[in-house]
Order: sequence, then structure tokens, then C-alpha cells
Amino acid sequence: QLQLVESGGGLVQPGGSLRLSCAASGFTLDYNAIAWFRQAPGKEREGVSCISSSGGSTNYATSVEGRFTISRDNAKNTVYLQMNSLKPEDTAVYYCQTLVGFFVCGSSWSKLRFASWGQGTQVTVSS
Repeated sequence: QLQLVESGGGLVQPGGSLRLSCAASGFTLDYNAIAWFRQAPGKEREGVSCISSSGGSTNYATSVEGRFTISRDNAKNTVYLQMNSLKPEDTAVYYCQTLVGFFVCGSSWSKLRFASWGQGTQVTVSS
């Protein structure tokens, strides 16, 4: 079964850190850009960050730039999102997606549509 599984979420205080993981099973992530998205209650899903297939190029939403870092370990077939200096407005369910056919993220990665989404991982930032 081909799937991406997100993990690593949890409850953290403002200013804290979390590292999310996106692990692939049944296929390799090596040849595709990977993106993280998030959806907060009552809000539309938004792009958070994207990384090229080689890991040499990354993109971030303005709201997380300087606080979040995306990385990948193709040997482990996993992409990570290190989140530092978390704020209450970062509270959301976080999802990862494979940008099939894309080696790089491009300028419109955050606007791509996907047929399905995984279960995601809940991140709650609260004191």
C-alpha cells in the first residue's frame, strides 16, 4: 500500500519545539519534491514548506520562515519539519504530500491540489 504517514505532533507551550516526520511506505520519495501543509480549525489548508527531491532547495510560507526547517533523509525515505519558536497560531493538523512529477517545488507548490490527504498529525501550541 502506497502511503505517507505523518507523526511527531503533540502539545507544546509557546516558544517550544517539535519535529514532525513524514515517512513513505510502498514507494520511494527520492525523485519527488515533498511539501508540508497545515489546516487550522475553521481555516483553509495552507502550504507551510516544500523541499526539492535533492534537498538542495527549500521554500517556506512567510509565517514560518526563520522558525521552521524542512529537511529530508532519502536513505530513510523520510522528510522532516523542525518547528522552533512555536506560536499558538501554528496550531493545526499538519500533512505532508508528494509532489509527483516535480523534482523542485516551483513557485506554485502551495496552490497544488491533491486527490487525497493522510490523517496528518495534530500540533497544539498552548500554555
